[in-house]
Formats: sequence, structure tokens, C-alpha cells
Amino acid sequence: MKIAVPFILCFALISLPHAVSAQGKVFKAGAATSNITPPLGMEIVGNFAPRPIAAHVHDELHVRCLVLDDGTTKLAFAVADTISLGRDVWDEAKKKVEAATGIPVSNMMFSGTHTHSSVSAITNKDSSLDYRSFIISRVADGVRRALNNLEPARIAWGSGKVPQHVFNRRWLLKEGVTNDNPFGGKDRAVMNPSSLLRSRLAGPAGPKNPEVYCLSVQATDGRQIALMANYWLHYVGGVNKEDLSADYFGEFCRRIEEKVGAPCVGILANGPCGDVNNNDYSGKTPAVKREPYEKIKLVANDLAQEVLRVHQTLKHQDWVPLKAAASDLELAVRRPTPEMIQWAEGVLAKPKDAEATHRLEKPYAERTLAARDAKPDTIQAVIQAFRIGELGIASIPFEVFTEIGLEIKARSPFADTFTIELANGSNGYLPTPRHHDLGGYETWLGTNRVEREASVKITARALEMLETVR
Repeated sequence: MKIAVPFILCFALISLPHAVSAQGKVFKAGAATSNITPPLGMEIVGNFAPRPIAAHVHDELHVRCLVLDDGTTKLAFAVADTISLGRDVWDEAKKKVEAATGIPVSNMMFSGTHTHSSVSAITNKDSSLDYRSFIISRVADGVRRALNNLEPARIAWGSGKVPQHVFNRRWLLKEGVTNDNPFGGKDRAVMNPSSLLRSRLAGPAGPKNPEVYCLSVQATDGRQIALMANYWLHYVGGVNKEDLSADYFGEFCRRIEEKVGAPCVGILANGPCGDVNNNDYSGKTPAVKREPYEKIKLVANDLAQEVLRVHQTLKHQDWVPLKAAASDLELAVRRPTPEMIQWAEGVLAKPKDAEATHRLEKPYAERTLAARDAKPDTIQAVIQAFRIGELGIASIPFEVFTEIGLEIKARSPFADTFTIELANGSNGYLPTPRHHDLGGYETWLGTNRVEREASVKITARALEMLETVR
């Protein structure tokens, strides 16, 4: 197995008359942002009902775009401050970009940050608030503007470490100990265990990744065009419940832009963190009561400091080859068993004042029947890979468990590799078969939507795509 070597991906330019390689080729880069802040009055998604209605914008939401061009191939990134977007939304934005620019859809890697203080581009109680059309146009415009901003550039990459803010949130219970789930069954793993469970915990159920990866591009006169990072951490939260916010993702980008200076575009794409968050459930970290947004600023500041530190150590290249590959992977939609359907119907038939067996039984009963009736029987998941010189980037349209991203990195044909999650679609959590056996929130039907072996198939396809672009 390849030993994982820490690196921070950064593209940077040294001041020269032209960024021209020894072969006479010119490498170019351009970046832009589009404001995608939704109107007030929409539901803030990310939690179970009842959901709050947006009443204030704490900080604006954006889609942040980067286009790279090696003279033959163009690659486009778009990272949006949204909890996630369905494939149909991303596909429509990509078609608009392709029609206007000629960049192939396979060369566009669009993803959501997973802030929980945003709204849905699918469901609107008020039909006049057509956020879906708005965000599609804003994403397409942002990529086109980044393309218009292309100029000669140089590139470099590497990584640093910010271990103090990542913790695996799934914990194994001790042998013989189980925890109730909404379906009337028993789990061997629990998400975000309470202090009451601490004596029953055996240890984290999976790994975490302390690294932060970065892509940086500068113009030939030394201006920073963009600094793009990839960190494997869920949203941080601690926001006012009726606020719209880009969470620590947006705060990181602001810190980068402030430190580097205009016209730099800071970008933070989320990595495989479906089982990782910012809370230490071991009891080793003292509990601290924080003000709203305080922890977001702490995480963003530490992350920005490390990215900027490593950025200063990088060596840069005048030109690198670019390549892209994408493939649709068919996965079976997960269906409930007859016993689960019977359970769900029984839960929903209870009188309104009946005592619940589990606090989440009703929402999961509803999700169980929705999974029974969902059409079609399969989904097509876009699995994608980019080559940027000796750097490989994979993308997966799920909330991916960290160990999956680490396996892709360890088996990748590239010396340096990272993965972007919730890219080109959103299909729920992606546990491994081992985690399915353990149970827990991320494996429950309705939270997980596809077949048990999906992670195995996705890992294989991602590695295949990386081999293709290598």
C-alpha cells in the first residue's frame, strides 16, 4: 500500500513576462464568484422538521469558480455554498456552460460545501421563490466569467495538517452493548454519542483525515488568482437558527481573500467527511460554551493559517497537462423489507398523542414508505477524475465516509490525490459494507439510499477514472 504523504495543493505564479513552458505552451487560469444568497422566507434545510424559515442573512452565500487551461484542455471547478444539489440541477448548469463555451460536461466538477444554513433548490413552499432557476444561472454565469478571466499562470500543489478540528463522529459500542434505532432494531455504532453513553463506548468506528489540500494559481505579475483548498470536515454550525450562512467554508474563503488581497478568489471544497465532524466525543476536550459563529471563525482561521503557511513553501511550474474523465455508475436504489413496511405503516397509524418508541420513528417511517415507492429502481451516479500534472482529483456525489477517500488516495496512480464529495449530485450517505453491519444514523434507510455494496463499486470506478486520466 502506498504511504500517504501530506501535501497541500497550490497553484502559484512567479513574476515573469509570460508563463510559458519549455515547450512553448502557455498555462492559464481564471476565477470568479457569483452571489447565490437565496431570498428570505425560504426553509433552511439540513435538520429534521420543523425547519426554520430564513429571516436574516448573516453572511452571503456564493458559488466560487476556477477554470484551468493547458492550451488544449480546459477544466472547470464550481463550489457552491449549499447543503447539496441534485444531479439534475448541476446537469442543467453544465449544459448552459457547454453551450456557451464549448467546455465538455465531463470537464466540469461542480460541488456543494454542505453548509446546513442554506435552502433547497428543489422544494419551495412559496412557488414565487424559484431558487432552482436562480442558482443554475448563477453557477453557469460564474464559470463563464472565470473563463473570460483566463490569463497566463503557474501552478503548484501540496498539503498541510489541521488535525485539531476533525473527529470521527461514529463510535463503536462495547461488546454486547447496542443502541436503539428508529426501526425497532439495535445498532452497534452510534453517531454523536451523548455523555450518558461514554462509559459504553469502545472507540471511534472509523478514521479521520487531518490533511488540508490546496490548489493555488497566480498571475505572472504575482497577483493571486485563486487559492482552492480541500478539507475533510462536515459543517461546523453554531449559527442562529433563522440565519443563512456559508458556515466555516465561507469564513475560510474570506480569510484567504483578506490575507492574500484582491482579486484572489478563495475556494474550499469539502472532502470525504460523512462520518467526521468538529466534536470530540472522547471526553478529552473540555466543553466550552461558545457564542454563535465563534467556532466557525476558530476553525476557518486555523485552516487559513495552515494553507497560507504551506503556500509560502511551494515550488511552481509554468505548465502542466490537464485531463478529465467521467463515467455514469448504475447503482440499485435501496428498498425496505416487508417487515420494515409493516413497521412504518404501524408507526404512521398511531394516534397523534401516542407516545413514540423512538424520537425519529415518524420521519423514518415516512422515509421508509418513500423508499418503497421511489422510481426508478436504479440511479446513475457520476464518478469523475481530473488530472492536473501529477495531481489526481476524484469526485463522488455522496456524503462519503473518510475511509473511502483514504483508500482512493492510497491506491491512486498519482503521487498526490484528493477527493471532493457531494460533487455533480447528492445521493445521501455512503457507508462501507462494514458500517452497514454496524448500523447507526448514516446507514439507516432514508439517510442511505443505495445498495449495500455501493461504496465498493464507487471506489473501483473512481480508481478506474484516475487511471484513465493518468
